[in-house]
Amino acid sequence: MHRLSRSLLALIATFAALSPTAASADPGDNSAILDVRPLGGRQYEVTVYSAAMNKTIPIWVSHPDFAAPALYLLNAVDGGESGGPWTARTDVAQFFADKPVNVITPIGGRASFYTDWVADDPTLGRNKWSTFLIHELPPLLESRFQMTGRNAVAGASMSATSALDLALDAPGMYQAVGSYSGCPRTTDAVARNYVRSELSLFGANAANMWGADDNPAWDAHDPVLNADRLRGVALYISAGNGIPGLHESIAETGGNVGALTDRMAVGGLMESVVRSCTDSLVSRLGSLGIPAQVAYRNGTHAWPYWQDDVHDSWPLFASALGV
Repeated sequence: MHRLSRSLLALIATFAALSPTAASADPGDNSAILDVRPLGGRQYEVTVYSAAMNKTIPIWVSHPDFAAPALYLLNAVDGGESGGPWTARTDVAQFFADKPVNVITPIGGRASFYTDWVADDPTLGRNKWSTFLIHELPPLLESRFQMTGRNAVAGASMSATSALDLALDAPGMYQAVGSYSGCPRTTDAVARNYVRSELSLFGANAANMWGADDNPAWDAHDPVLNADRLRGVALYISAGNGIPGLHESIAETGGNVGALTDRMAVGGLMESVVRSCTDSLVSRLGSLGIPAQVAYRNGTHAWPYWQDDVHDSWPLFASALGV
């Protein structure tokens, strides 16, 4: 997700939304599952109507065919719409193929921070993602798939902040949270500029998300400021330092020298900012006596590291979920 890359900006500009299966019934005013399409094995595409946002949302689900907890795995800043979701960019489908957990990935929510916005945005429309993820989607999936009521949530880049924020919004709902290369601050000038830069890539106005700078919503959604409310949640927090690491090699980019140069330059700069933000959260958690599994590494802002994070965080999640 290298935000200064011209090739990436061109890709984002040509965004093509995924078209869910046509609704089989009029959902009326209520959220509903409209369609469940098997994809093979334990994978399904589930089309869900959100009453809060008045639109349909495709959901990728990996279901083990028996009662199991849920891991909500959120996409990065493009919502999985232009560059591709977790299943296209990593091995999560294969990794979770034998794990006793339902894995749930919504497709959509670009530049939304998966939160409830204070106003509709002229470009992005209505964003009520917190309402959808906390109140609308879980009971629908529980009625169709077998769940145990225990949940984890994880995200990368933009949605790493979202995962922590959802735990703040819904105390007791999530037993574990994974923050992969996110900036878990929203109140200081550097963090707000970072947030605005992500939204501006998609032509969105951050004032429509949490209001003007003096709106208390900015503070309310800051995981560092509200870190004490994460007590009792199993936390996995990762960040690189921007220095080329394990995945900065020509082989990792299929021989594409330009892609490697972009990853090291732009991705390196981005991850150095992320590391500073993450240091703030780790320090705050330490001062509060809240334990966390912290994964610091050499590396840039890139999907191969987030695939590693999924693998590395699973034992922590499994323990917290009771599997």
